[in-house]
Amino acid sequence: MAKKNSNQTSDLRAKSDDQLTADLGDLKREAFNLRFQAATNQLERPARIKEVRRGIARVKTLQGERARTAK
Repeated sequence: MAKKNSNQTSDLRAKSDDQLTADLGDLKREAFNLRFQAATNQLERPARIKEVRRGIARVKTLQGERARTAK
């Protein structure tokens, strides 16, 4: 599992700031849709909520790192 996460992180590090912002928007939209599906009992993969939340955290962490190093 750690190998998979490191690959995701290295893929994110290769992206530009604009791409990260776009990815964050997509992930937030997906999280909203998943919450809506969960509320209406139509959620097929409950574990996907956790994956999306962690993806959002990864992107925000990288954005924070870049903001701190830019100063």
